[in-house]
Amino acid sequence: MFEIFLATLTPMLVMLACILIGFALRKTKLVPDNAATVMSKLEVYIFLPAQVLYIFIANCTVESISTQYPLMLYGTVAVVAAVLLGAPVSRLFAKEENQRAIYRYGLIFANCGFLGMSIVPQIMGENGAYAYMLFVLPVYVVLYGWGIGTLIPSEVGTKDGLLKRLANPTMVAMVAGAILGLLGAKQLLPGFVITTAQNLSNCVGPIAMVLTGFVIGGYHLPTLLKNKKVYIITALRLVVLPAILVGVLWCAGADGLTMMVTMFAFASALGLNTVVIPAAYGADTTTGASMALISHVLCVVTIPVLYALLKQIA
Repeated sequence: MFEIFLATLTPMLVMLACILIGFALRKTKLVPDNAATVMSKLEVYIFLPAQVLYIFIANCTVESISTQYPLMLYGTVAVVAAVLLGAPVSRLFAKEENQRAIYRYGLIFANCGFLGMSIVPQIMGENGAYAYMLFVLPVYVVLYGWGIGTLIPSEVGTKDGLLKRLANPTMVAMVAGAILGLLGAKQLLPGFVITTAQNLSNCVGPIAMVLTGFVIGGYHLPTLLKNKKVYIITALRLVVLPAILVGVLWCAGADGLTMMVTMFAFASALGLNTVVIPAAYGADTTTGASMALISHVLCVVTIPVLYALLKQIA
């Protein structure tokens, strides 16, 4: 068990090192403040879609879909359970709707994109990453279709329609990759195309974590560490809720692989959406930044521990 913990700890420490690099870049002013915007756009429009596209082209076949489609069903069960658990619990943390929305989002949705896709391929390999993507597909639908919209301040009257929210680069890449994979594009496309997508996908983890550290570096660190509610939310996010969801799926007959991807999807740290989206509308972002900082540091230990424990029982 200890060997599994150490093997999982290594990519988590690499992630933490990248966060510290981003933090140092912001504090030392070695790069301009708008570097966060550049890195974010590279992640959203280039690196993450390239990773999703590559993994689906390489692994999505009629056989894989026919044997692994239960992952999508279990993902649906997990995200519905997360909403049913997280929405009422968030009412205990804030009365004001905009702040409550941040806690609600943090409880329901972990950073299953940037962080999840940073560490899952390293720990579970390409096949594990493909299984993870199938599992988080319904999570993405709920996240983009409903979750992100809840972070838009209530006083803002206009919100994007459902189709526009779902037609984001990651979802488009997922659908395109699935179609190309089913058509056997891996054998038909020129080798340099697949290699380009694969190389770009290697940038997801480092850039995402440098971006996280860079954004956190824009805040006064002691202020981010003072919010006691954030520590409770972080404990719920990183340990309690993932344990409940894994237990729910275990009772539903899920196999070991499903429980593993559930853990990675829901035990990841809190992402930057609770900072980026409220900031776009001039709302307070301190709580979101505090959640991102504390959860990213603590998950360096909690994820290896949970993974090692699951390996003993799954």
